[in-house]
Amino acid sequence: MTTPDHQADPPADHQADPPAGRPTVLLAPVTVTPAKPLTPSHLKGLLWTDVMFRATTPLADVTYRYSPTTYHLTEQTLGFWEFLDRTQGDLPYASLSEEEIGDLYVLFRKDTPPPAEALRPYAHEVERNGWVHPASERVLRLWTAHYGALGLHDPGLTRHQPPGLGTEEMVERLATLGMGLDQRAGGGPVYLDATRYGLPLRQIMTADGQPNYLACALRELLPLAPAYDEVVLLHDPELAADYLLLQRVLGALGPRVHRVPVGRVPIDGRIRSARHGGWHDHTAGALLRTVGTDGDPDVRRLGMRLYFIAGLGPGQAQSFRADLLHKSLDRAERLLRRADGHRLGGPQLHEELRRHRGAHTHVDPYRLTSSLLARSRRTLGHDLLSTVYL
Repeated sequence: MTTPDHQADPPADHQADPPAGRPTVLLAPVTVTPAKPLTPSHLKGLLWTDVMFRATTPLADVTYRYSPTTYHLTEQTLGFWEFLDRTQGDLPYASLSEEEIGDLYVLFRKDTPPPAEALRPYAHEVERNGWVHPASERVLRLWTAHYGALGLHDPGLTRHQPPGLGTEEMVERLATLGMGLDQRAGGGPVYLDATRYGLPLRQIMTADGQPNYLACALRELLPLAPAYDEVVLLHDPELAADYLLLQRVLGALGPRVHRVPVGRVPIDGRIRSARHGGWHDHTAGALLRTVGTDGDPDVRRLGMRLYFIAGLGPGQAQSFRADLLHKSLDRAERLLRRADGHRLGGPQLHEELRRHRGAHTHVDPYRLTSSLLARSRRTLGHDLLSTVYL
């Protein structure tokens, strides 16, 4: 193992206080394991979060928290790294494609899960030195290039961003809230206990100390949440039970907490996890090659958002269709022509964004993006498009 040359970002607990008078919002989307290509489902969630972040920023002080560092400690990431070192040897990861690394991840998910003791050296290096396996380092750098092509805000994919709480501090904080059940002294696991709210017990750590995704999220969000007026949790519908628990815990700390489920994108009528493969013709790289990277980047960026947000909607009933994606690109070109030379101006732009907030502070990406396509819309300002979509 080698340790990257980096300086850790300031601990999450010690971020600068926002200016007085404006509401504060924390956006915390589910993270993607850096072990595979980005699929249409991943792109939908990323584009949804990006539009929410950029549309809400003119109205509030928004923190977009997305830290791969925090979730490297999960079994699916550490186990993948251990699998690679045990079965593949010293591969030239820096020259592999994300599809090639993703194929290795599919093999890993078919393998027998590694014992906890095999993962401890990896966890130690992550916690103490910010180490990242070369395979995931490569994937994160490839994702950074996709973010650039899509005009996505990069919240720090390749930065070392450790959570504000250690594992034991997190367990103690849960106990203080009356929501922790630690049975390790008797050889049992650690549970998140929200049974008094009618929610089931949820194991967050094994008896031998291996945390799951929810435990990592708690390490990150428990110290952050109290500083914000509103916390927005964006997640897959399949994770609704865990995020309902997370909403309950964070809400006990004071902020208003909203869950925003963003449906996955079926391929040929089927929703499949990336761990099973079958994504080779639908990766972010493949889609970018399909729409072309030599044309107008504004058309590409707006068109992708029109399709993945307004076209597919918040649910997951519609399969991916390349023909509708290209129609969205054509619409984007027409919208850009229509907006050319028109500006809403600061106050009018802010009012337009506020119209799509509902009863919360954050802007609803679906409502705002769908409004761009309304036939009755009289004025479309280029400043709205450049602020939120380009």
